[in-house]
Amino acid sequence: MRLALLQPQFAPNLYDLSAMLKADMVVWNDLEQWSRKGRTHRAAIKGEQGLQWVNIPIKTEDKKKSISEVRIEHSEDWIDPFWNALHHNYSEATWYDFFAEELEFEIRRATEFEKLIDFNIYFFDSLQHFLEFKIEFQLASTIPEFDPNPDIFAERVGADILFQEQDSKNYQWLSDDANTVFDEKSHPRYNQLGDSFLPGCSVLDLLFNKGKESFSVLGF
Repeated sequence: MRLALLQPQFAPNLYDLSAMLKADMVVWNDLEQWSRKGRTHRAAIKGEQGLQWVNIPIKTEDKKKSISEVRIEHSEDWIDPFWNALHHNYSEATWYDFFAEELEFEIRRATEFEKLIDFNIYFFDSLQHFLEFKIEFQLASTIPEFDPNPDIFAERVGADILFQEQDSKNYQWLSDDANTVFDEKSHPRYNQLGDSFLPGCSVLDLLFNKGKESFSVLGF
C-alpha cells in the first residue's frame, strides 16, 4: 500500500500533487508545528525572476502552534497582492481568461475562514473541481492510529511505500526507511508561459497554462 504523508497545502506543487495522485491513502499532517519554511501558507508561481511566492499571513501569536490551530491574519491586506501577483504573471497564459474570474472569487472567500487549514481544504477542493480530478485525503488529527513518527505510522496502516513532501527536511519529520519517496526523479513538463520551463511551481501554474488539459500532464 502506498501512503502519502504531507502537510495541508492550498495549492501544492506538482511533486506533491503527483505523490497524492499515486497514493492509496493520503494523509494531511495537521498535527505538526506550523513553520514559515513550509508550504501550508504559500505557493510558488512563475515570476519574471524565477520562482515567486504568494502568501497567506498567519497571526503572530499562532506561529508556534500546530497547523490545525493557526489562524489567518485578516488585519493584513494580503488578498489584493496575492491576486495581483497571479494576474501580473499569468494574464497572458492560455487558460487565464477561462479561470480568472472564478479563481479570484475563491481567493477572496478566504475572509470567511478563521483557520488556515479550513481555507486550505476549501481552496484545494476548488482547484480539484476546476481541473476535474479528486483526491480523497484524511487529516492526521482524525486518525486514532496516527503517530508523529512517519515510519511507525506507515507500519500501523500497512504501507510499504511512503511518499513525503518534496524538499521538506527543514520543517517535517522525515522517514528513515529506504522505501520512502521524497519527490519524483523528473518533474512533469508542459507548455508554460515564458521562454523556458521552470519546475517547482504550484498547481496554480498548471491551471493557467494547461487548464482542462492538465490530465495530459499528470494522468488523473
